[in-house]
This record gives sequence, C-alpha cells and structure tokens, in this order.
Amino acid sequence: MEEKETGDSLQSDSVQLDSMQADPIQPDSVPLETRSTKRKKMDRKTRNIIIYSALALVLVLGLGTAYAMHVFYSFAGNIYVDPNENPANIDPDAPKEGDPDYQPVSAAPEWDGHERINIVLFGADSRGLENTRLSRSDTMMIVSINPEDKSVRLFSILRDTYVKIANHGSNRLNAAIVFGGPRLAMSTISSFVDLPLHYYVYTDFEGFISLIDSIGGIDYEVDKKMVHIDNRDDPRYNIRLEPGLQHMDGVTALQYVRFRSDALSDYSRSDRQRQFIGAIATELKKTTNLFKLPSLLNSIAPYIQTDIPPDELFDLARLALKLDMSTMSGVMLPQQGAFTNEIISDMDVIVPNIEKVQAYVKEQLGE
Repeated sequence: MEEKETGDSLQSDSVQLDSMQADPIQPDSVPLETRSTKRKKMDRKTRNIIIYSALALVLVLGLGTAYAMHVFYSFAGNIYVDPNENPANIDPDAPKEGDPDYQPVSAAPEWDGHERINIVLFGADSRGLENTRLSRSDTMMIVSINPEDKSVRLFSILRDTYVKIANHGSNRLNAAIVFGGPRLAMSTISSFVDLPLHYYVYTDFEGFISLIDSIGGIDYEVDKKMVHIDNRDDPRYNIRLEPGLQHMDGVTALQYVRFRSDALSDYSRSDRQRQFIGAIATELKKTTNLFKLPSLLNSIAPYIQTDIPPDELFDLARLALKLDMSTMSGVMLPQQGAFTNEIISDMDVIVPNIEKVQAYVKEQLGE
C-alpha cells in the first residue's frame, strides 16, 4: 500500500509539474522581444524628431542668414557712392586741374584689411543729397580702428577749426565738404591730423533719429538740465532735457548730442557726442541680431551716404562685432592748449597749432 501511494503521489506530482511547465511565466504580461521592439521604435522616433528639428533650425538659420546677407548687400549698394563718379559739391569757380594755381586733392588710400583703418563720420543738420549738394558738417569725427588688438579711438574735430582748404584758401573746416564734397573734406582733415583717411560716412539728423529708434531707444544718464529753444528750427530739435537716467528715443537722443548752450559750447558737445557714439556702439552689439538687422538697415538707408564698397563694408561689419567697446575712448581736436580763439574775416574761428595737434594724434594712437 505504501509503495502504491508513493507511486501515485509521484505520478500526481509529475502531472502537476507538467501542467506548470505548459504555462510559462510571463513577466509583466509583455514578452521581452515585444518590449525591446517598442523601445527601438521609440528611440528611432526620438532620433528622427531631433534630426528633423536640427534640420529645421539649420534651414531657418540658413534662410535667415541668406536673407540677411541679401538685405545687407542691398543696403550697402544703396548707400554707396563712387567718389570718382559723383564729385558732389564741386565749386565751379574753384581752380581746375591745369590751372597755374590749382592744388591737387589727394585720393583716399586703399585699406588692405589688416592695417589700422580710419573712417570720417560727417553729421549735418540737413541732407540735400537729392540734388547732390551736401550741407556744412555739423559734426566731424574720425573713427580709428586697429584690427590687431580690436581697439577703437575717436577724434572729434571742432567744426570752427581754421585750416587751409585746397583751391579755396583758408576757412572753417566744416566748409570743405561744401566746397568740394567728401573727397576735399577728407583730404583737408587728413592734412590737418596727418593721418591717412580711408573712407567716410555722411548722415543727417533724420538718419541719427532713425538709428536710435530702430534699436528701441537707449538708456543714458543726462548730467544736467538742458534747455535750448529756437523758433526758427524744427520744433522736434528744440532741447528740453532733465538730469538723470532716462530712456531716450531718437528725437531725445538728438537733442542731447546737439546741446551746446553752456560755458564750454562746442567743446562739451564734442565730448558728449563721443561718449554717446560709444553707448550706441555698445547697444548695437547687444541688441542687434540676425533677424533684427534687416529692419535696422532698411530704416537708416535713406539717410546715409558712404564711399565704402559693399564687400569692404561687410568685412568692416564683421570686424565691428569683434571690437572691444569697453576700451573705446576719444579726444577732441584741436586739444586744449593747442589752439587760440580768433576773429578772422568776421568769423569766430579756432586757429590750431598744427604741429601740436599732429603730435597729439600720434601719441593717442601709440605711434
């Protein structure tokens, strides 16, 4: 009996074991092969999303870059004036080449892309480019850039500086652009400071206003109350500023840089203009990106004229992005102690000591 019971028991256990083996364990009720396949599908889907997103980003940036490049070169072409084809403001009564008393006007030197580059900024109170006439320059400033160390020096030139102007005797420096256009003005300034001047940029009040507005204005500290009202002028150009930090739009910024109704007159105004140019440059680097560039360029193009060829303007724009604006500094010319105030031909003028001025410029540039 015991042996039979034992056999029956073993047989019963065997049946139960076979029954258990016939129904294998299924972890989480999902076959391993199925989970692996789903994971691979999810990984592939994630990869595709990343790849397509990256491609879309590259496409957007590529199209944006292409569009920005197109806008930039269109802008550069619109503002470019070949100095040899557009002799603006040539005085018909001035001595001509071949006349015995004719004084040749030197052409601007070429920039090799590596040496220091000097650009003259002319700012005027009215434009007149439609009839090829340029107004007397209200502001004259040399921007000197060293591509090697990315440094920038600004030289503000007082507009009443009394100098020799080729084929026109002696006069205020700001008259040179009226007598013979940018080329004569550049040649006159170059002789005054003993620096090669490669290019010029000419703009007017509206161009300045448009530039500031296009970058959304600028925060700037006004050091004192400034009030100047001229009923003969455009009401927008009347100056009413309170001291303190304020957000300036284009018109307000123009009021600030134009103010000279104080004891130092043109001297303090030149100093304010240099400092404000530095603030604008810093703001441009901070706020202008690939997608904002087209609207900025389109807004200022109608108010600018330059002899910088489009390709070189592009190179300069790339260089500008690398400049160290924190080290930018500037001075006034002629400097204190290098001029006298005189009245000549019923004009209040500043008579400079040329040798002192030229030595000072070289000192400022470390030459």
